[in-house]
Amino acid sequence: MASKEKNSSQPANPAPRILALIAGMGQLPLSIAVEAKKMGYYVVGIALQPPADESLRPVADEFHKVRIGSFGGLLALLKKLSVTEAVMAGKIPKKLLYENKKSLIPDIQAVKLIFSLKDRADDSIMKAVVKELEKNNVKVHMTTTFTRDLMAPEGVLTRQKPSKDDMKDIEFGWAIAREIGKLDIGQTVVVKKMAVMAVEAIEGTDEAILRGGSLAQKDAVVIKVSKPQQDMRFDVPAVGHDTLGSMKKVGAKVLALEAGKCIIVDKDHFLKEADKAGISVIGINPEKS
Repeated sequence: MASKEKNSSQPANPAPRILALIAGMGQLPLSIAVEAKKMGYYVVGIALQPPADESLRPVADEFHKVRIGSFGGLLALLKKLSVTEAVMAGKIPKKLLYENKKSLIPDIQAVKLIFSLKDRADDSIMKAVVKELEKNNVKVHMTTTFTRDLMAPEGVLTRQKPSKDDMKDIEFGWAIAREIGKLDIGQTVVVKKMAVMAVEAIEGTDEAILRGGSLAQKDAVVIKVSKPQQDMRFDVPAVGHDTLGSMKKVGAKVLALEAGKCIIVDKDHFLKEADKAGISVIGINPEKS
């Protein structure tokens, strides 16, 4: 019986495209890894430590850890792996910039990047990082390329609907949230009865909710929007189970998100948990407001 020969006229399967997933904290990197693999990518998970853990390891095709201060180490790893495409996702607490820990000491590449900045605002730092990556032939994708099913849709997303007074608070807080975004301060505002309880700054969304919700005592309204100048390659507004946990702790009752611009991590489960807690979640289209 003749042996089966490979048909030389058939093209070999092309090598999969490699995607470096540069990851911070939270579940969002895991969701992106799953989606990227569905899209045919070979996913290289790169956990920035601190604060990222190793939860990405079982999901990614390949896993590496890089010290967060080692920007040169990150660039060297990407070059070694012949990476030409990347996406960034997950939380990096901004307060890390001011902590005196060995793991945070910047290497020469990071020092050069820091001294090139006009300031240390989020956009300034992240645009400089993206610029350096792209100078090294690594295209940085929009985060939303891999999160289309997780974007907040327009309309009420929970059984509990915001009241008329809640909608007034949302309208009031929305303009303020857009202004702090324009100034690159934060993306979240906590409001009660047409008064600002807290604006998000370096502490992050969850801490802003806890602070503002505590001042409101209960029934606060939380508004999260994209910046008017939002670059969808980084710092895309996102909410997840930690957001809900913070809202539950302080009895906040409404979460308003910019439709099409805000990611809801683990969306189906998130909305079920919001229903259980009696929290209203609504997606707002600012063009219709």
